[in-house]
Amino acid sequence: MTKAIVPFFHSLSETQAAKWRMALKAAIPEIDICEMHELSMADRAAADVAIVANLDPNDLVGMPNLKWVQSLWAGVERLLAAMPDPSVEIVRLVDPQLAETMAEAVLAWTLYLHRDMPRYAAQQKLGVWEQHDLPTAASRRIGILGLGQLGQSAAKRLVANGFDVRGWSRSAKTLDQVQTYSGAEGMAQLLAEADILIVLLPSTPATRNLLDDTAFEYLPKGARIINFARADIIDQRSLVDRLVSGRINHAVLDVFDQEPLPADDPLWSNPAVTVLPHISAPTNRHTAAALVATNLRRWFADGTMPPAVSRSNGY
Repeated sequence: MTKAIVPFFHSLSETQAAKWRMALKAAIPEIDICEMHELSMADRAAADVAIVANLDPNDLVGMPNLKWVQSLWAGVERLLAAMPDPSVEIVRLVDPQLAETMAEAVLAWTLYLHRDMPRYAAQQKLGVWEQHDLPTAASRRIGILGLGQLGQSAAKRLVANGFDVRGWSRSAKTLDQVQTYSGAEGMAQLLAEADILIVLLPSTPATRNLLDDTAFEYLPKGARIINFARADIIDQRSLVDRLVSGRINHAVLDVFDQEPLPADDPLWSNPAVTVLPHISAPTNRHTAAALVATNLRRWFADGTMPPAVSRSNGY
């Protein structure tokens, strides 16, 4: 029996691509996962599904039968821009392990700010031995913007560690032991109550520059920020201004408009900023490959397509 062929389009390094192919082939050996140079024109024309990572739009030329693509990432804003044709559906990676990894990162860096680690690191450089008061976790108010799978997992992890957690989402949601808000008024209320603000929203037209001069005025003086979402959700100029003035105490940033962050970017040397190289929730190749395998098997068995991204919502 001839194996089905599924194209794998990417702009990964050779090493990363090889690791992904190995994981995918181990998860679904009955399907041939082929890169562009391995595909004939007939293969391209016949393919109705493809696996993509950092897609170049030119990769899809000559694929008139394509029905959907399986992304290897949870975020799809770049993929939406690269694939404006609504006739091809986009399926993002929804991996429970990704949510657990993100929740772990949220807890780790919340503790970093809660325990005043940047302050003690600065003191060490100066040779200063000074202790500071430590609030209890229960008195530290944590605000989470975005209560999707990632936000909910993060909220549960923080609650389990004794923090006072509240969250905001576009539409109303209920979460055990978490005060939840929605809508414009709810956003203002959450910001006003957030000693540490954690950003876990998708990048959409509605969220770009959501945290701007107006939004930052709602935050308590001395608030801290963690952005594990997308850089364009925060107006960087506005954030830097408030870090300089001390209105915002510290920002942990894992996402940037340009990555890697250029060596001459002033964020590197800003003492009120912790720069991370996009490491908050790396995709686990093995759990991701297993999910992709499940989706592809269903498709080839009976034509069942996984839930696709809403192009109007952006996720």
